[in-house]
Amino acid sequence: MLNPHPTRYAELNGVLHVLVTGARQALGESFVGAYLQGSFALGAGDLHSDCDFVVVVRDRPDAAQEAALRALHRDLPHREGHWFGHLEGSYAVAADLRSIKGLGREWLYVDHGHDEMTWSTHCNQPWTRWVLREHGITLVGPCPAEVVGEVPDEVLREGARAGLASLVDDIASWCSADVAWCQRYLVVQASRSLYTVRTGEVASKRDALRWAMVHGDPRFRPLLQQVLADRDLGLDPQAAPRPGSMEAARDFAAYVAAVA
Repeated sequence: MLNPHPTRYAELNGVLHVLVTGARQALGESFVGAYLQGSFALGAGDLHSDCDFVVVVRDRPDAAQEAALRALHRDLPHREGHWFGHLEGSYAVAADLRSIKGLGREWLYVDHGHDEMTWSTHCNQPWTRWVLREHGITLVGPCPAEVVGEVPDEVLREGARAGLASLVDDIASWCSADVAWCQRYLVVQASRSLYTVRTGEVASKRDALRWAMVHGDPRFRPLLQQVLADRDLGLDPQAAPRPGSMEAARDFAAYVAAVA
């Protein structure tokens, strides 16, 4: 039976019902279960979040199944309502989830707000895998711990460290330094990476920022407070960063890379 109240938003719960129903129809007997991961699984999802999902499948979708899933996700973002445009997730092959040997394999994926699917490793990373197993919300299917293998602490830590060395350049490759949202994103990602390196766990954006205020260098507290306060502004491509804030964000990312 489908979980009737996976989130506190009635509209989103209805959208998830449509998603799961469509996925089941597309996949047939290959459908194993559907779950929320990301911010909603971590108890931090709000109207400024995307809704991260994982649908577990027995086998990699065949041509007919893939076509049906692509048709489903080509339609969903264009339906009326806020949450239809804020879904993001992957169709994870069950065998890949059973151990860390399956990390980094490509799954059929739809990006936040997009209507065309790609094959991507986006949701098959140590941190997404950890959130799914430890905090995933079941929409329908077995408990996440029954389908997702453990992610050792050191695998999480090493994954976070590996990304820090090129974090600034990686974000700059797709997110303009002239956009305020990109400044906030850089600080958030650095904070989350530092949290993971130090604790061997994954925190939500807000919790990682708050943790970094307490456990990081005090000189960055004003920056962290600014990012936390500005998060509810959302993405506005025309909004420029506060004066000096992008430079401060880069300094913070360099600090995190050095101490991690």
